[in-house]
Amino acid sequence: MAPTEDAAAATPPPPPHFIIVPFVAQGHTIPMVDLARLLASRGARVSLVTTPLALDIVELPFPTDVAGLPPGIEHVDQVTNHNHCVLLFAALRRLAGPLEAYLRSPPPPRRPSCLVSDWCNGWTAAVSARLGIPRLFFQRPPCFYSLCDINAVDHGLHEQTAAARDDTEKFVVPGMPVRVEVTRATAPGFLNLPGWESQWAESMDAMRTSDGAVVNTFFDLEAQFLACYEAALGKPVWTLGPFCLANRGDAEATASRGNAPDVARQRAVTAWLDTIDTDDSVVLVSFGSLVRKLPKQMFEVGHGLEDSGVPFVWVVKESEAAAPEVAEWLAALEGRGLVVRGWAPQLAVLSHCAVGGFVTHCGWNSLLEAIAHGVPVATWPHFADQFLNERLVVDVLGVGVPVGVAEAPVMMLGDESAPVVAREDVARAVVALMGDGEEVGERRRKAKEYGERAHRAMEKGGSSYESLTQLIESFRQSGGEKKVKDGTVHAWSALKEQKKIDCYCNGSRMFCVINVR
Repeated sequence: MAPTEDAAAATPPPPPHFIIVPFVAQGHTIPMVDLARLLASRGARVSLVTTPLALDIVELPFPTDVAGLPPGIEHVDQVTNHNHCVLLFAALRRLAGPLEAYLRSPPPPRRPSCLVSDWCNGWTAAVSARLGIPRLFFQRPPCFYSLCDINAVDHGLHEQTAAARDDTEKFVVPGMPVRVEVTRATAPGFLNLPGWESQWAESMDAMRTSDGAVVNTFFDLEAQFLACYEAALGKPVWTLGPFCLANRGDAEATASRGNAPDVARQRAVTAWLDTIDTDDSVVLVSFGSLVRKLPKQMFEVGHGLEDSGVPFVWVVKESEAAAPEVAEWLAALEGRGLVVRGWAPQLAVLSHCAVGGFVTHCGWNSLLEAIAHGVPVATWPHFADQFLNERLVVDVLGVGVPVGVAEAPVMMLGDESAPVVAREDVARAVVALMGDGEEVGERRRKAKEYGERAHRAMEKGGSSYESLTQLIESFRQSGGEKKVKDGTVHAWSALKEQKKIDCYCNGSRMFCVINVR
């Protein structure tokens, strides 16, 4: 018997289907995986679209030869010079065709409700427009930075800084609720550099034509900047973070965040921290996935940590420890702290009671992870949004102390011309962060308070929880699709082992799709 009209009306619409398209860099992919986890945990259907190397599930060739890239490069973490960065962006544009083919006939056959793509993936705008699919952009930095960026464009700040007499001349970012000063070297912008004009214009146009933004932050952290950013953008902005708290209570998921999931390593690091008797006495030192320090800077960091007298966990990339003199010296240093080579379980370290400070490159993922766990920071920005992120945590939030990077940006690819931060500055910043005194105590108090607010934001009834509810309801569609079960998302390898995914490989063999269950 056919259902009555009343019965049909009472049937709830199926959950919305979100297509997530991260940018191929670890610092961009991790938060979008967390976003997918959050959406799936609330009953939404989620598909993640990325390149094979980022998936670590199937081996399919990326069009490096067509783009002029060396074989094997399909991820920003592999790039060794800036020309390769430009070529990588060009190669990514070629994914528009395969993505459109997938969206026209996805498995299962059902029209997606919304496409969420990284700000750097401006090429997705044309795809969503041709298919008539709503599109949100994921803005990885905080609202503070994004507001600075959009105001800089609207008020011609980039032209002003380009004409500066030198890298020390200061300019005020217009339209901000607080005074923000920048120099030519630290002015906002990811891609507004020579050689990046077309990519920058494409991403800016895609932002302007989007249906809104998703940001990894929370209301209590950036209320004044969120309101101004939403007004300047003229579109809704959903603040859903901190995304890192989506992994609360799941040790495996926490360990899996990054390029090399290793629960055993997490246990080893945690065991070392367990030997520390005093709370808030260890400093974590880590500079993200892209920053690569030269031997001369490595020695200055190490000597600075020694001179500070503070116990430390120092995360060192394998490439940074490759030089024999560095490897030998690091081995001798390990008795004074813990040197972790390669991947480190950053969330597990920051959440440990022994850790009371974090020397960071000011990538927003790292800063928000520290804030979410109530850990104050010493700021050492290197490029892109990191200099303005420093201003937010030091000047506005009051939870950071600067290491003192005052010259031109320290570039991410081991630039020989990059200024070296002296060991004295490293030691001074660590002592200022971890020492005693009223200022140190006030900074720690603020950090703990923001950490508590971050957790409340993610709980039922909290600002981010309710914002996520609004986002899902905004894109809920009617239709006959079966109701999906609550799902979770781990890192790529964990998903493969647990068989919680379906993998869709387009005939062009350029990319894959993960359907989260």
